[in-house]
Amino acid sequence: MPKYDAPVKDYKFLIHDVFDIQRFADLEVFKEASPDLIDAVLEEAAKLTENVFQPINQSGDAEGCVLQNGVVTTPKGFKEAYEQFREGGWLSLTGDPDYGGQGLPMVMGIALNEMMVSSNWGLAMCPGLTKGASETIETWGTDEQKQFYLPKMISGEWAGTMNLTEPHCGTDLGLLRTKAEPNDDGSYSITGTKIFISSGDHDLTDNIIHLVLARIAGAPEGTDGISLFIVPKININDDGSLADRNGVTCGSLEEKMGIHSNPTCLLNYDGAKGYLLGPENKGMRAMFTMMNEARLGVAVQGLAIAEVAQQNAADYARERIQGRSLTGAKYPDKAADPIIVHPDVRRMLMTNRAFTGGARAMTLWAALQIDISHSDADEQKRENAKDMLALLTPVLKSYMTDQGVEAASRAMQCLGGHGYIKEWGLEQFLRDARIAPIYEGTNGIQAMDLIGRKLPRRNGEVIRKFFSLIQAFVDENKDNEQMNRYTTQLEKALQRQQAATMWLMQNAMDNPDHAGATAHYYLNLMALVSMGFAWGTIVLKAQQMLAAGEGDKAFLEDKIKTANFFYSHILPETTSLRYKVEAGADDVMALSEDSF
Repeated sequence: MPKYDAPVKDYKFLIHDVFDIQRFADLEVFKEASPDLIDAVLEEAAKLTENVFQPINQSGDAEGCVLQNGVVTTPKGFKEAYEQFREGGWLSLTGDPDYGGQGLPMVMGIALNEMMVSSNWGLAMCPGLTKGASETIETWGTDEQKQFYLPKMISGEWAGTMNLTEPHCGTDLGLLRTKAEPNDDGSYSITGTKIFISSGDHDLTDNIIHLVLARIAGAPEGTDGISLFIVPKININDDGSLADRNGVTCGSLEEKMGIHSNPTCLLNYDGAKGYLLGPENKGMRAMFTMMNEARLGVAVQGLAIAEVAQQNAADYARERIQGRSLTGAKYPDKAADPIIVHPDVRRMLMTNRAFTGGARAMTLWAALQIDISHSDADEQKRENAKDMLALLTPVLKSYMTDQGVEAASRAMQCLGGHGYIKEWGLEQFLRDARIAPIYEGTNGIQAMDLIGRKLPRRNGEVIRKFFSLIQAFVDENKDNEQMNRYTTQLEKALQRQQAATMWLMQNAMDNPDHAGATAHYYLNLMALVSMGFAWGTIVLKAQQMLAAGEGDKAFLEDKIKTANFFYSHILPETTSLRYKVEAGADDVMALSEDSF
């Protein structure tokens, strides 16, 4: 039976010490976020996820969701767990106070999100999608739409989804066929089929507010003619009470590799009543509000599954007796040593630990950029935060989900044959993890977004801001003897990324295949530089606290040791990644199609 302990101590260290959130106390979103409140939220979130979500994770995976007579039922205990989550006000944590939210910073929402996914990915997806849908309505809706939908979505009484994919089109949404016919009352009749809709139908909430991409009759072809619509599962009376069932039904549930406890639906829209959200034919722009929110959430999923898999692998490695240490018996009174003494097992555990520690800092930093972009009175700071968030969102989504799969696989490997058996839970973690590099824009698309859109943005100004951020950290700390090891290696890694960037600028314009063939490598190179910056920041703070006699000495020393592993065993991969970028597309594209 797998277990889960929420990383509350690590979050407190990052929020209070590394990022010193109280520096931003003058910003509106941080005014209520006192240290005591932050700690209380983290501790209560841990109780909820450890004691309510986690115990039904494995059973929910085994039971799955059921579609019967047009009704989707979630696994045993899920409805009760969701109701406890809703009654606790958790979905409203970072919501707008104008619509019933608590208005707390996104850094706290990210922490909650990680704990929820680690403890029960399938259940966590429903409120995650609702949050993205509600923020899209808040950004693009009319005042009337906001007042009508947001209070019940932010409270969790109603859920939300996003409907993009159709049987014949996924990434290329210009092929979309779902149509919207105008009605005399200003609404639209939506007709078409959407597939792969997470939480598309369920019994957790009274209503589900679908955000649906469709094409209005007579609109231009391609993505320029797509609009976004609000389509409730249950029609809503003017007074907010529920009316009759709308013309949207679940045609089937997908049989999937993982996340069995979340209903992934094929939804049929048969003249369903919908309402335009945002300008006509600007649906793609509006939907990207939700997509960007979702992509950061998916990045956190990669971190979350790595964390819970790592915890269970480490526990097993401390207990499993097998063989003797290469340097002599460590437990001579036992028949064998625990496998955690073996360097190869340590290598896998340390790789996972270095990833989760660095990734948690990276996602919190991204969340902080969201808070700054929404709240800072200084327009330039808001714009800088938006730039960094836009640049790093594809990096975080792609790298963290790829590594989430790898971390779950390494954790399974630590258990050997037992990892492949359902009882221990590792095989579920690996199955669940595999969807994250695929949905919300495949990781190949994320890499192309980085290369094709983000690097050239404003003639390269944004990527230069990123380079300046890393270089400033190096320059500020290179004369610190304790930091010299880190700044020297980080600067070299940064120079490799800069060289790879220059190569792309000089070669990808003449042959776009160079960008396509190397985008994955470039994104991972940037991710490692970013994580090097994160670990460098953590080490600097840990050293300062140790020198001042503050904090938990063993905890801080372990942070430094983990950073040392990252810098010596993982950051050097930037060398090979640079060479892979500069190898270009020629060998990638050399074979004829028939040769495959």
